[in-house]
Amino acid sequence: MEMTLQLENWKLKQPFTTSQFSISQNTALTVQLRDGEFIGRGECEPHEHDAAIARDVLCSIERNRPLIEAGLTNQDLERLLPAGPARNALDCALWDLDAKRSGRRAWELAGVTLNSPLTTAYTISLGSPAGMAVQAARNRDRPLLKLKLGKQQSRAIVEAVRRAAPDARLIVDVNGAWNMDELNRLAAPLAKLGVELIEQPLPAGKDAELATYRGPVPLCADESCLDTTSVSTLSSGYSCINIKLDKTGGLSEALRLVEAAKARSLGIMVGCMNGTSLAIAPAMVIGALAELCDLDGPLLLERDRTPGLSYENSLIRLPTPDVWG
Repeated sequence: MEMTLQLENWKLKQPFTTSQFSISQNTALTVQLRDGEFIGRGECEPHEHDAAIARDVLCSIERNRPLIEAGLTNQDLERLLPAGPARNALDCALWDLDAKRSGRRAWELAGVTLNSPLTTAYTISLGSPAGMAVQAARNRDRPLLKLKLGKQQSRAIVEAVRRAAPDARLIVDVNGAWNMDELNRLAAPLAKLGVELIEQPLPAGKDAELATYRGPVPLCADESCLDTTSVSTLSSGYSCINIKLDKTGGLSEALRLVEAAKARSLGIMVGCMNGTSLAIAPAMVIGALAELCDLDGPLLLERDRTPGLSYENSLIRLPTPDVWG
């Protein structure tokens, strides 16, 4: 097996801002595995805004080139690399390669039914209430909007967005910017504005405080739930988890995380970074098992990879074999 690695920069249509960072481009690492006539590909986003970390992730794969090119399996990979972006790109490339070898779709190999388009949330980047309302108005016909919130003006932002997009369903993502007082103060007003889910309200290290949460809006864990090892220690305040392949270390672990979450009666959201269609296509396998999909990465890019996924408003068509899987 022959491996090729490539770091790529993908410009965003506009700056993407959360309570933690702001970026204008995405750095992706792509892995290509060639076995004779068959080629498998995978993509990860090593870090939102640190190019040095991206190079470190590439080097972590490069150090293991002899073992990988000797014919590594997904099971071998999990013993070789920890959960995270490097393992994700390799794991997804192996799934793609196995699909090409077998002539079957990757989700069929995973035992997952994926035969219809998925509906994705569309993310409104953090800004002023007026600025986010403008973004919402431009996307008012999308069925589900995800609002990035921070330490200030959260209620005013949601009120402005609700006026601009009165028919859209709303979820909010705080990226750990609130404390418990803010969560308790804001939950009821946000519920009245139609917010259906609050994602990662507190920093991951403060999750124990959520055990006392009794607000009307369900909570979803993102940074607090990385892989299956996180589920057993997850705060009882959460009713949902956000599964991202860059956190789990690939599709293989993400499938196990779905089972672990459902065993605890937790709902499933599947999320993404600001990746291209090559990063989103494997996550669609988890999307078929999820109640909510946030797989809008390519919609936020100035241009997507070619070939890429087909988006129709917020509907994502199934990936063709030349995209992935």
